[in-house]
Amino acid sequence: MPNTAAVPVADWFTLDQLNADPYPIYARLRREAPIAWVPATRSYFLTSYQACRDVNLDQEVFTATREYTRRYSMGASMLHKDDPEHAAERKAFGGVLKPNAITRDWNRVFESNARKYLAELRDAGPGADLVETFSGPFAADCLREMLGFRNVGHHDVHRWSQAIMDGNSNSDDDDDVWERYRRSGEEIDEALDEMIPRLLFEPDGSLLSMMINGPEPMSLESIRANVKMTIGGGVKEPRDVLVIALWGLLSHPDQFDQVRNDPSAATLAFDEAVRWVSPIGMYPRKTTREAELAGVGLPADADLSVVIAAANRDETVFDDGEEFDINRERKPHLAFANGAHICAGQHAAKAMIGRIALPTLISGLPGLRPAEDAEPRSGGWIFRRIYELRLAWDA
Repeated sequence: MPNTAAVPVADWFTLDQLNADPYPIYARLRREAPIAWVPATRSYFLTSYQACRDVNLDQEVFTATREYTRRYSMGASMLHKDDPEHAAERKAFGGVLKPNAITRDWNRVFESNARKYLAELRDAGPGADLVETFSGPFAADCLREMLGFRNVGHHDVHRWSQAIMDGNSNSDDDDDVWERYRRSGEEIDEALDEMIPRLLFEPDGSLLSMMINGPEPMSLESIRANVKMTIGGGVKEPRDVLVIALWGLLSHPDQFDQVRNDPSAATLAFDEAVRWVSPIGMYPRKTTREAELAGVGLPADADLSVVIAAANRDETVFDDGEEFDINRERKPHLAFANGAHICAGQHAAKAMIGRIALPTLISGLPGLRPAEDAEPRSGGWIFRRIYELRLAWDA
């Protein structure tokens, strides 16, 4: 191994502190130990932009493949594979999720759902929770249609997604969490068993149809794993980015007015929201051999926590990175990862939220503001979110 620095130990914080508010911890780690061994997670934390970016540029040394040691598994999706296996499975997503396909096939679905759930939010009246009444149902219904699940409702998809994300971050080994996780996996398999024969007989433009009928059809095992992966992140990310973006704007009235007066600026709010509070804040990697990363030596078989939520506030890249500012200098953030594993759904999420849902909410609810005493409740570090945001508006 090259002559590299030893890895510091960061044993001065707990998982509870991380879940409550990780950002002060991340800031200290970036200053003192951008790569550190964290006993609380039994992994090496990467918190600098450079380290988090560089990991995804070398799949031979920093692998996405992993052994499942948890009680239950949703299977090995492309998220946990390296090329060429990863690239082969990703092809099925590309044709459905490219920008031109989103414009041609899916924007009308997003617009229809945005109008539908705006009406339900209005009917619920001032004081309604944005997460429960709009962002959750909207994200789940859009994904349900994109996946091709004609046989389930958006409530099922939303429930499955939350169970999957809760299971993926179940560091307390909670039995109830595992039971919801296991049962959700079974229900998804049952829905797939019903839909796959139908889509073989009657293909459509959905993701599931492409997995089954594309030029390189996936195996059933891979279909199951990739659909579960997509349900997990494909609801969580747009649901939570919408709430984060709106809270950021409402907390900065000048920026809110900018988007209200120029709806195209909502895409800036989307990009800033995923940088500011990345809904998927960490993903794992593992070293295949002894390695050097950002001047630090890592052993073989080291478990790495790539903390992109920390990297996206790195002061060496983003001026005043702790602040929400839609007018900041444009620099590439890592909220959707980078390299070969860059998120396949990023263009769909940006269209759903930045181009459609956020402008629809702001224009459709005059005088939009937080409800009285409606400070949002936030939590999580692997998957951070605002749990509830109650809104008020003028009748």
